[in-house]
Amino acid sequence: MKINTLKTSFAVALGLLASSAISQDKSTVENTTPFGSIDQYRTWSIGVNAGLLNQGNIFGFNRDGFDKLENNFGYSAYVKKQISPSFGIKAQYLGGKVGGKNEDLDLAFETKVPWSAALSGEWTFGNSNWRFFNSIIKPYFAAGLGVMDFETTVMNGEESTTLDNQTKLYVPVDAGIKFAIAKGVNLDIGYQLNWANQRFDGSTGGTYKNDLFSYAHAGLEFTLGNPAKPALNNSNPVATLVEDYNHKYDVLAAEKERLAADNQSLRAELESIQADLQDDDGDGVPNKFDKCPDTPKGVKVDGSGCPLPELKHETKVIERIVTEEDKKVVDEAIANLEFDLSKATIRPSSFASLNKVAALLIEKNFSLKLAGHTDNTGSLQLNLRLSKERAESVKAYLVSKGANASRIEATGYGPNQPIASNATAEGRQKNRRVEFTLY
Repeated sequence: MKINTLKTSFAVALGLLASSAISQDKSTVENTTPFGSIDQYRTWSIGVNAGLLNQGNIFGFNRDGFDKLENNFGYSAYVKKQISPSFGIKAQYLGGKVGGKNEDLDLAFETKVPWSAALSGEWTFGNSNWRFFNSIIKPYFAAGLGVMDFETTVMNGEESTTLDNQTKLYVPVDAGIKFAIAKGVNLDIGYQLNWANQRFDGSTGGTYKNDLFSYAHAGLEFTLGNPAKPALNNSNPVATLVEDYNHKYDVLAAEKERLAADNQSLRAELESIQADLQDDDGDGVPNKFDKCPDTPKGVKVDGSGCPLPELKHETKVIERIVTEEDKKVVDEAIANLEFDLSKATIRPSSFASLNKVAALLIEKNFSLKLAGHTDNTGSLQLNLRLSKERAESVKAYLVSKGANASRIEATGYGPNQPIASNATAEGRQKNRRVEFTLY
């Protein structure tokens, strides 16, 4: 009857705790990757528990004649090293007192266990919900081999005899369930069977070669180490693998959307630039800067697109000499020339030096060749178009400042004339340029 009561109580306790644990929120993965290093986890833990030591067991075997249950207080502690999510090795200490009685023979015993030490392998089974990154409910089974120190006192009627203290081997087998109740903390409920030397109960006779006593226990397991890392003994490799795949898929999808949006924006910018640089009347001045649209073909115009007055006297041929000072003005403009990223829009920081070039062209009536170049990043078609549009943009700006459009030639060569290696960022920077040639 008492054995059945113990079985029922133990089952009810497990059921209530299981229901409570299942209702918890799902844990989250914490900086772990599938097949990653074990350094991503905490692998050491300690446990303390207490419970009832009894000569009997809930399975009803190996009783050896002591049929009256006597529950005594027991206690244990262990240190465990987790090798994988499903296997660990633990060193356990167990102490307390075990007693039993045969009322028919008026025979009883009491064995004190000051200490015992055992090394066991512990296997942890599947999580109750494979969607959880960190397990909430984990059944486990452990078995090992240890050394036990005990002292037995035998009571036969009124007589009491204390036998010599002994240290013998014993085999612990433990099974139970662990519940994750906090980060790095498990509630440990289990039932341990211990096969000890036949002299454990003070009797060398009987049916069984070894004595068996049980230990029903409950306690806490604490994971050691950096609290920012998850515990390996609670880790669910399946959920971690799925989450890693989903995360990488989401990142790739977001990057694809961003690139599509960038490409759409770039196309809109290029279309706007092309519209600004169109020259409907073919006078060499883009529509944006042409103050005299629809100029007849062949008519010479000034920088604003308006026809030049006819000269009524002979034009003298003037020899144009490019001096070192003229070259410095051009070199300064080249050095200061900047565009918006992937656009033909000139940045305001370049205006001052370009104004000097425009003044030089007007003053000395020089001709100017503008050659746009890019690196090899992106498609050839896009680079050819961008280099041409940047050269045209510089020409349009100089013309807007009064320079003669007919004396300015704008050409784009794309990535076809590099002056440095495109294999490095420094080389690509040098290749992105607009060359000015005075003559």
